[in-house]
Amino acid sequence: MNRFFLMLGAVCLSSVSVWAWQGEVSIETPSVQMLLHADEGQDLRMDYFGPRVATLQQLREGGDAFDFSALPAFGTVDMVHLPALQVQHADGDLNLELQVTSYSSVDNGTAVVHTFTLQDKLQPVTVKLFYKAYKEVDVIETWTSVTNGEKKAITLKRFDSGHLTLRQGDVWLTHLHGDWAAEASVVQEPLTMGCKVIRNTDGARNAHIDAPEVMFSLDGQPQEHQGRTIGAALCWSGNYELRINTLLNKQHHFYAGIDPQSSEYVLDPKQTFATPHLTLAYSEQGMGGVSRIFHRWARTCGMLHRGTQTGDILLNSWEGLYFDINEERMLQMMSDISQLGGELFVMDDGWFGSKYQRNDDSSTLGDWMVDTKKLPGGLRALTDAAKEKDIKFGIWIEPEAVNTKSELFEKHPEWALQTKGRQLKLGRGGTQLVLDMTNPAVQDFAFGIVDKLLTQYPEISYIKWDANASIQNYGSLYTPMSKQSNVYVDYHLGLLKVLQRIREKYPQVVIQDCASGGGRANYGLLPYFDEFWVSDNTDALQRVYIQYGTSLFFPANAMACHINHCPYWNTGGRIIPIKFRCDVAMSGRLGIELQPKDMTDEERLQVTTCFRDYKEIRNTVQTGDLYRLVSPYDRKGVAALMYVSTPLPHREGQGGESCLFVYKTDNYYNQPLPRIRLAGLDPDKTYTLTEKNVRAWKEPCSLSGKQFTGRFLMQVGIEVPLWEDYASRVFELK
Repeated sequence: MNRFFLMLGAVCLSSVSVWAWQGEVSIETPSVQMLLHADEGQDLRMDYFGPRVATLQQLREGGDAFDFSALPAFGTVDMVHLPALQVQHADGDLNLELQVTSYSSVDNGTAVVHTFTLQDKLQPVTVKLFYKAYKEVDVIETWTSVTNGEKKAITLKRFDSGHLTLRQGDVWLTHLHGDWAAEASVVQEPLTMGCKVIRNTDGARNAHIDAPEVMFSLDGQPQEHQGRTIGAALCWSGNYELRINTLLNKQHHFYAGIDPQSSEYVLDPKQTFATPHLTLAYSEQGMGGVSRIFHRWARTCGMLHRGTQTGDILLNSWEGLYFDINEERMLQMMSDISQLGGELFVMDDGWFGSKYQRNDDSSTLGDWMVDTKKLPGGLRALTDAAKEKDIKFGIWIEPEAVNTKSELFEKHPEWALQTKGRQLKLGRGGTQLVLDMTNPAVQDFAFGIVDKLLTQYPEISYIKWDANASIQNYGSLYTPMSKQSNVYVDYHLGLLKVLQRIREKYPQVVIQDCASGGGRANYGLLPYFDEFWVSDNTDALQRVYIQYGTSLFFPANAMACHINHCPYWNTGGRIIPIKFRCDVAMSGRLGIELQPKDMTDEERLQVTTCFRDYKEIRNTVQTGDLYRLVSPYDRKGVAALMYVSTPLPHREGQGGESCLFVYKTDNYYNQPLPRIRLAGLDPDKTYTLTEKNVRAWKEPCSLSGKQFTGRFLMQVGIEVPLWEDYASRVFELK
């Protein structure tokens, strides 16, 4: 229910009378609400974010109303607080004194969008603050827009998407940190006095080092199944900055937005700039509750292009062949994946080039024509062969990059990001550059790569879209020098334009978001992609940790998880049994990343069993509710998780078919391991456990075929047999 009063008062802005708005608004999801208000002639104030139990009057009487600016602006808040918004006006004035002039709400069927319009009291600058409250999931999105009503350009010096006030106490922060091949490591720490900053300045990819998602545990050290928890994700693919400012005033202030470093945005007269969306979720069921909310929101509210669809079992050629591609090897790999029971073959890097052949990473990016020396029959021979073998065909591209050794660079050197007169800084292979996506001609070129492939070969059902370079050359020959600080932002706005065009014309093709692994695992791009490559590190033991961290915010059907070859170069030649490798990959969208002809008989039998059994549990794994049972970070020797099929509307504790995954992560003699207590089941139902992907030439373990009530499984738990090093088990529960 929205509570508001009539508009009162009047203010003169540039000789135009603007009526000020005064009132209260409750923004509500099924279980959560946000309370805001405005006094006459003042800015918008945030009072509360939490369960739907409060009124503003109750909060004020109990002394719990925050009564802090919803969007703190420089010149309005006192200088000990950080601003979320700062504008330099055409005359050099750096202040904004915002007051609410109007409020409206629109019900679009799935959500209610609340819009507050604010005006500066002196200059004709309009700020709109949006809150989108979903009806079926406890998520509120917020974002802002700034419109320049002045006669000359203004500069946005800071333009956060949103701000949230938290009650100070024993509040802990959970965030993800890592690097290439070690993404999404979970970091947890208490919030202390001062300012905590999480940011990324890569330019093109924003999730390798730190990720643009965080959780706040309000009741002390983070718990998986209990405790008031807030999750936040900035839906943006470029540079960002998350800040938590804690002062001696009983409050934490959380800010999230585009990183302003080298990105002060020049806004022309009559132009409007809209920030990325900041997504907020709240649960009283701990981190797991927040994760399940994000997963449902992603699948059902359009943030994941795949939605509730499941992905195919695929073979990608990269780790099996790297650049050593030819037609014979491609045809053989297609036969192999078909015989193993797979459904899709993806030809990775190395298939293209004419003047320059792509045999390593030092040349040819930008020259997207088939290398007929490697593939004399062209792509048609491969798509026809895939059809004959009853599998689908996919292909790798890197549309945002160019090598200096390429026909494209020789023809259009100005298409690469650069500053005139400065020496180029070269990336991967000593020759790689990033194309200037601020340039409409480059946008047309990138769209044309996909358009040409899918027009000539409509049988292509899958595209792996890679991005293997950061922006090292800050500058654009297309963008005027007076607006060079717009480049970081306009690059990603240009990329979004390309992706929107692709999706409008080719909504059915599956596209994977890859960026040297998980460098673009973010909700800024997922509306246009079906999945993302979690990491270039496919070592199964390290993937237990990487996939655990990634699952905090992203659903299983978005996470590409592949079985690797052994010994594995990325972890010093570590050898892990094939069953463990299969079982870890089965907990996401399953695939394989090796040369099948080099597999042993044991590997071939295990992978065949894995594929067969995965098809039986795929829907539960990829679209079920996730419950993380034992964290690998707790160092208990095991990690465990499960997926539960829950009928709509989602209700905790009504789980039907389920899948349980248990992995032994430490290996030593006489090791004590914890009982595994399950979650999300119906306590009054009886469940039958069936072991899946049983080890090659072995019988199922003693638990297989046993029956237990949901209450027993959740309250007492089971002893899972894990005797050998790298032991693992997968169970289906019906």
